Amino acid sequence: MTNPSPSVDLRAPMREGVLRAADKIAALLPQTPVMPLDLPNGDTVWCKVESLQPVGAFKIRGAWHRLTDLTEAERAMGVVAVSSGNHAQGVAWAARRLGIAAKIVMPNDAPAVKLAATRALGAEVVLYDRPGGEDRDDVARRLTSESGATLVHAYGDPWVIEGQGSCGVELAAQMECLAGGLPTRVVTPCGGGGLAAGLALALPEAEIVPVEPEGWDDVARSLASGIIQRVATGAPKTACDALQTPATFPINFAVMTSRGMQGIAVSEAEVRAAQRYAFSHLRLVIEPGGAAALAAILGGKVASDGRTAVILSGGNVDPAAFAAVISEA
Repeated sequence: MTNPSPSVDLRAPMREGVLRAADKIAALLPQTPVMPLDLPNGDTVWCKVESLQPVGAFKIRGAWHRLTDLTEAERAMGVVAVSSGNHAQGVAWAARRLGIAAKIVMPNDAPAVKLAATRALGAEVVLYDRPGGEDRDDVARRLTSESGATLVHAYGDPWVIEGQGSCGVELAAQMECLAGGLPTRVVTPCGGGGLAAGLALALPEAEIVPVEPEGWDDVARSLASGIIQRVATGAPKTACDALQTPATFPINFAVMTSRGMQGIAVSEAEVRAAQRYAFSHLRLVIEPGGAAALAAILGGKVASDGRTAVILSGGNVDPAAFAAVISEA
């Protein structure tokens, strides 16, 4: 089991916090659109397009909620985050706007576009060796202990979970208007479970379905077994870099298990097919991890019922890699 850092043990995430985070986000950013998408079988699903956030992913939500709740003393000490790139950009964007120094622990094999964007936002990037098995949380703990900075974990943090849940608050209002009612099911990409847990708090009546890439489906295995599982040593290579988390944290797991979630795994081929489908039918550029939930729908692994929503969670992808995907037959 993953041992959480002390900073994630402060409190449990609450629905009241999700609503407060939603108010903050509403005052800061326009809502991302919800777009209908017709499936090959004739069904329609509703896509919440988080790839159109200023940093190209939903991660800006949790980062803003977390950093705006820091005390002045905490802001002066700076923040440390761990991320393959989307949370990195969310924290860097929020830190720059608030005048807070940010160090981001990122894997040395992160997409170049994500590394460049994080540095461009003014954050200091600290690389770690993900292929070599170096633990990013260990690196982050060392940095926080040396500097006194606040750890803003990518998913194992109550404020981050609440902030991600603001996506569900928006989605509920949008679907009431567009689909004639609240979402009955929300299918979401899942790395460590921050977004899945936040959506569960935001949408207490909806079924939340977390989707991971095959071989990195530790959350699905954890939910099935009732015990937190880690990604196996020697897990297969995946294009879904945003979903390559080693294990969920107890704070996320508690929310997900309380809702009886069941996880789904999708193949690399299914993810690429979803990227192509989003591009051809919605004219959207979606990164591999951001397309995982749509891959589960298109692959027939999750049913749609007319009020099923799909989170397109990110669009930060290297142009050459995306061009290669959409050019496949």
